[in-house]
Amino acid sequence: MKTPVPDYLKHVLTACHDHDSGALADYIPELAAVDPDKFALALITVDGTVYSTGDDDVEFTLQSMSKPFAYALALQKQGLEKVLAKVGVEPSGEAFNQISLDKESNIPKNPMINSGAITTHSLIPYKRTVSRAEQLRRFLSSLAGRELSFDNEVYTSEKKTAFRNRSLGYMLRTVGVLEEDPESIVNGYIKQCAIKVTVKDLAMITGVLANGGIQPQTGKKLLDRSVVRQVLSVMLTCGMYDAAGDWLTTVGIPAKSGVSGGIIGILPGQVGIAVFSPRIDEHGHSARGVQAFERISKEMGLHLMEGTPSAQTILQNRYTTGKKNQVVVYELRGVLQFTESEMLLRILQDEPPAKTRIILDLTNLTLIHNVGARILFEGVARLKQDGHPVVVVDSEGVLSEAQIKGNKRVVVKEELDQYLEKFK
Repeated sequence: MKTPVPDYLKHVLTACHDHDSGALADYIPELAAVDPDKFALALITVDGTVYSTGDDDVEFTLQSMSKPFAYALALQKQGLEKVLAKVGVEPSGEAFNQISLDKESNIPKNPMINSGAITTHSLIPYKRTVSRAEQLRRFLSSLAGRELSFDNEVYTSEKKTAFRNRSLGYMLRTVGVLEEDPESIVNGYIKQCAIKVTVKDLAMITGVLANGGIQPQTGKKLLDRSVVRQVLSVMLTCGMYDAAGDWLTTVGIPAKSGVSGGIIGILPGQVGIAVFSPRIDEHGHSARGVQAFERISKEMGLHLMEGTPSAQTILQNRYTTGKKNQVVVYELRGVLQFTESEMLLRILQDEPPAKTRIILDLTNLTLIHNVGARILFEGVARLKQDGHPVVVVDSEGVLSEAQIKGNKRVVVKEELDQYLEKFK
C-alpha cells in the first residue's frame, strides 16, 4: 500500500495554488527578483519521515524564520536567566520592525520582532575566527542534517537597505541592551537571515523541535527539552507578530514566518510543517502559506487547542507469575506524564499489603516526563512501605539518569523475560 500523505500534500498545493494575493518583499532588492509563483510544502513526522511536494528543491533564505533558532541557540548556550535579562517574552501586538521597547524594562518585548532578534543575535557565543552568524549556520546544519550555506547576494542586497534595522541597533546600544558596536551586530543578524534552505531542510529543522530537541533521523539530542518548550511558547504567542491572535485561533500551531515567503509550524510530539510561496501579505507572511496552514490544521485536526485526550489506560497488561504466583507484573504502555501516572497509582493502590514482588515494566513506554517519573517512584516507595519488593524494568533506557537519581537500586536494565527467569 502507498501512503496517502504525499497525495494529500499535493491536494493542498492544488487547492491553494490560485490564491495569488500579496506581493514580493521588494524592499530587499534580491527578494524582489524571485519567481512569485514558486510553491512548496513539506511535512516531517517525529520518527524522521519527510514528505514534500511542489518546488521542494528551490532554495530561499530563512529571513525571520532564523529567529526561533537563534533564540534556541542563545538559550542553550547562555541559559534562560541571562537571555530573559535582555529579551522579554510578551507579545508586542506591533509590526515586526516596530521601533519600540518595553516601557518598564526598557528591553525588546520578545525575540521574534526585529529589535528582540537583533538582541538575541548578540547573545550567541562566538569566537574571533567564527562569527555569530557562522555559529548559527553550523547549528542549523546539524538540525537540517546537511551543510547549509549563506546567500551572499541576498546578504549584500539587504545590507544596503537595512536602515531601519540599523536604527534599531543604535537604539538598543543607546539604552544599554547591546554592549557592542551595533553595526557589527546588525550586519551579523542580516547574515543570519541569509542562510539558504529548501522546504525539506525546514521540515528537518522543525522536526527537532517537534521531537523535543532530538534530531529525529539520527536520534542525537541537540536541544534541551526546556529550551524547546521556551522556544515553542514564544513562537505561539509572538511568532506571527501583529497577526498572532488570528493565527492562534484559526491555525493553532506555534509558527514563524519569513519575508522570503516561508512559514514553519511545529506541533509538539506530532509534526513539523514548512511552506514556501514568495508573495507576502501586510503582516509579512506568505499569503498562500497562511492559507495552506489553515487548511492543513482544519483538515488534519492539528489545532493545539483541540487537546488530544490522554490514553484511557497506562496499563497494557497485569499478570502473576513465578512459583506460587509470588510475582505481579505490570506492563505499561504509551507516555507517562501526570494524567497517566496518576491513573497508574490508582491502579496500584488496589494491591493489598504483602510481600508479593511487584515488577513495573517500562518496555512499551515511549516517553516519561519528569512529573511522571516522580510520581512513578513515589508509587514505588509506597508499595515498599506496604511490604512489596519492587523492581522497575527499563531495558530500553526510557528513564534519564536525572529521573533515576535516588532510585537506582530499584531499576534494572535487563529484558523482562530474562529478569523473570530468576523466579521460575
